[in-house]
Amino acid sequence: MDKLALKYLWSPWRMKYIQNHRQDAACIFCSAVSQEDSPENLIVKRGQWVFVILNRFPYTSGHLMVVPYQHTSSLVELSAPCRAEMMELSTESIEVLKQVYHPQGFNLGMNLGESAGAGIVDHLHMHIVPRWSGDTNFMSTVGGVRVLPEELEETFRRVKEVWERIKSE
Repeated sequence: MDKLALKYLWSPWRMKYIQNHRQDAACIFCSAVSQEDSPENLIVKRGQWVFVILNRFPYTSGHLMVVPYQHTSSLVELSAPCRAEMMELSTESIEVLKQVYHPQGFNLGMNLGESAGAGIVDHLHMHIVPRWSGDTNFMSTVGGVRVLPEELEETFRRVKEVWERIKSE
């Protein structure tokens, strides 16, 4: 096989998100932030400029997003303190996820713009995805499904519990 040939990464489990995502819908991040933290809104940590929320359609258990309160698609429009807090809470998120799930690695990143793959184009956010060797196995590849070992409510409880413990230390 030609080493330069284009390869495809299939993620059919994301179709539920794509089909339910409407361009005219209210921003899910702005809506969540106006609610009290709970398993319904999935916010596990609030900072001064940003908050941390579980991904409702995760790639793996513990998939977090660090989101500025400011509704913007531009990293440049965020203040320096906001950008700094995004990195600090991303770092804190990694430490929390290490304690909860003991992952072997992490994916961190932002998709800025629709052509870059942003699912929520108008409100930028940083993804923190814990990873394990073999976490993309035959179920995802052949079966077209993602196996998540726990419900979002349990993920919320576990992550929030560790964050609260860290805060009290």
